[in-house]
Amino acid sequence: MARLMSGFPPTPELQVALANWRKHPYSQWSFRNVRQIIPTAPIRPSASPKPLVEDLHSIDGTSFEGIDGKETTVRDARLASSTDGMLVLRGGRIVSEWYNNGLDPVTPHICFSVSKSILGTLAGVLTEREIIDPDALVIDYLPEVKGSAYETAKLRHLLDMTVGTSYREEFNNPSLDLLRYRSATGWDPQQPGMPEADLRKFLPTVPLGSDPHGAKVNYVTPNTDTLGWLFERACGRPYAQLLSEFLWAPMGAEVEGSMTVDPFGMTRPGGGISATLRDLARFGEMMRRRGLANGQQVVPGWWIDDIRRNGSVEAWMHGCMTDAFPIAQYRSKWYNLGAPGGAAFCGVGIHGQWIYIDERAETVIARFSSQPDPMDLPIDHMWLRGYDAIARRLSS
Repeated sequence: MARLMSGFPPTPELQVALANWRKHPYSQWSFRNVRQIIPTAPIRPSASPKPLVEDLHSIDGTSFEGIDGKETTVRDARLASSTDGMLVLRGGRIVSEWYNNGLDPVTPHICFSVSKSILGTLAGVLTEREIIDPDALVIDYLPEVKGSAYETAKLRHLLDMTVGTSYREEFNNPSLDLLRYRSATGWDPQQPGMPEADLRKFLPTVPLGSDPHGAKVNYVTPNTDTLGWLFERACGRPYAQLLSEFLWAPMGAEVEGSMTVDPFGMTRPGGGISATLRDLARFGEMMRRRGLANGQQVVPGWWIDDIRRNGSVEAWMHGCMTDAFPIAQYRSKWYNLGAPGGAAFCGVGIHGQWIYIDERAETVIARFSSQPDPMDLPIDHMWLRGYDAIARRLSS
């Protein structure tokens, strides 16, 4: 296939637009050019970025079990999984950095639901400053949610994905709930019978379900967008500005990121952030160091301790995501892998976006991908084995 978006104008088969931007192979271009597809708001970087020191090692030959049960290597797994970029830090130093499909160190790439983990981290900053209270009711900040699942929910229920709602997300065969939601975000062309692109109008329609709040993990992206709206209301400033002020600039981010917005300026905190691979790795390194970055305590250490220690095993085991991670805990938008006290935690986005952090191995892995299916558990499970193999190799 010729190069996507080449020509003036591109021929129809090379054109990337709102109707095909999340479909392969068009995603190999669009995931690093979201700002040319959807309106965005900027996430300003630091005026004095924190430099990343290189201490390069070859990890390409690191072996682990592949998708087919046979041995594979980092080199082969990257190509087999449509990886666009992968960066590994050990003790804060770059030991490996690799790019493909037109990505480079200064080009942002959408991270989809890793955006949720970023919001969960920002929540700690706002809690420390007593701007929000995780134990308060959502309706205390947003009276607009009256009549929805959020009317009786606390912020903590939204942070931990334990809101009792009948809303369901199915990615590979999109559920009607998901199609309606995406229409409201402006991520899909407007279709008859679908909501207009107005996320703040859509969020108060998320219905109450039969399960009580807090009983089980139910993965609902509008929970995160509702929190972003709530943060804006509590702070009196746009969400993208809050990210820059409280996270991106203080941690020493190098390149301007962005967030998708609907026609009324509502950002999509649940999946709309684009950032460079290096800045995503900086963010992961800050998490590994209990919120310390660029010589300052950006995120309170106690909040990260809470993320790591206080997720509910019971809510996870009764929830909807045990196929992805059989044993885990979900706390403030982060996945804690394995039994409580495990070394690894992560943020994950559809189409193969990852931040993987192994505290004991002092290793952070950031990965961007344009893998064809939104959810591909064989690839995800392969990379979990791969991340663990990389961390073990570097720590030995």
